[in-house]
Amino acid sequence: MPIKNRFAELLPEITGWRHDFHAHPELMFDTHRTAGIVAEKLRAFGCDEVVEGIGRTGVVGVIRGRQPGPGVVGLRADMDALPIEEATGLPHASTIPGKMHACGHDGHTAMLLGAAKYLAETRNFAGTAVVIFQPAEEGGGGAGVMVREGLMERFGIQEVYGMHNWPGQPLGRFAIRPGPFFAATDEFNITVAGRGGHAAKPQEVVDPVVMASHLVLALQTIVSRSADPVGQIVVSVTLLQAGGGAHNVIPQTAKLRGTVRTLDPALRDMAEGRMKEIAAGVAATFGGSIEVDYIRSYPVMVNTGPETEFAAGVARDVAGACGEAPLVMGGEDFAYMLEARPGAYILVGNGDTAPVHHPEYDFNDEVIPVGCSWYAGLVETRLKAV
Repeated sequence: MPIKNRFAELLPEITGWRHDFHAHPELMFDTHRTAGIVAEKLRAFGCDEVVEGIGRTGVVGVIRGRQPGPGVVGLRADMDALPIEEATGLPHASTIPGKMHACGHDGHTAMLLGAAKYLAETRNFAGTAVVIFQPAEEGGGGAGVMVREGLMERFGIQEVYGMHNWPGQPLGRFAIRPGPFFAATDEFNITVAGRGGHAAKPQEVVDPVVMASHLVLALQTIVSRSADPVGQIVVSVTLLQAGGGAHNVIPQTAKLRGTVRTLDPALRDMAEGRMKEIAAGVAATFGGSIEVDYIRSYPVMVNTGPETEFAAGVARDVAGACGEAPLVMGGEDFAYMLEARPGAYILVGNGDTAPVHHPEYDFNDEVIPVGCSWYAGLVETRLKAV
């Protein structure tokens, strides 16, 4: 089952969809235009059912095979963009200031639409394919919202699959791994409170800047001294803010912000606990107070073993090979769907392009037939018609 000829024929049309999505990026759950186009196309393809509004602006299409069967396979693509000013200069560049498809979700959506069109035309399978178009992957947890609103139960989904383009990986080359794959993504906001005063009289103040500075360094010991050296954990302070700019004023408070990434629930628990203990220790040392607001976000994304091997097999059929993907400390809210159902997430090479979340990034349209073939191949192989 190599790349399907039908997708080579459809490439100009699918590319046109992709460029339109790219030129009109939408953020988080505000994917009304994109979702409307997706729903309109699914209906035009002849999907047996098209449902809008799951997960606020999510869209689901149901395609039944030419033979009945109990199997139901879910295929997911994300639709949202990022708050980045595009710098590609391409003809299809974003027309909306401060927003761009810098992660390739426009390509993911276009590829799943292409697969849906093909599956609705051919129906060469026994069972049901459910195509899922999800908003708010970039920080909003749209997958989790769709799951909580009954996505899996309503459509009887038994297993679910997703895909992401990967810059730097050879064009059209797949890579996957079983087990933990993408990290849990937690956030923290820390308020350091002291007692301000004149910078020339430090003996009369409790300096929150000094406290915050010690805290930034101390938090790094969560990784270097509290975690097993072979464990995967990242603690990054991404903001340190204090004072109003005056050279001679020690402020009352300082603020820290950052993220913790882990691939093990035990490490996740440890990191939260140690952060609060370290903060309390620093506060006691300097005589101030420190409040830690630790926010758990996306869970670890875990590919289930049998489904990973199946997805890799389809990838090998399409592209001739499927490599082993690296562990990724970035987050992916497809984790919520994989908590609800067995399945797998795969990477497909975008070639030598700018990295995702970069103002010069663009999805590589040459990947489209490869991705469409993998989506369709999952259904035709798992729900094989007799």
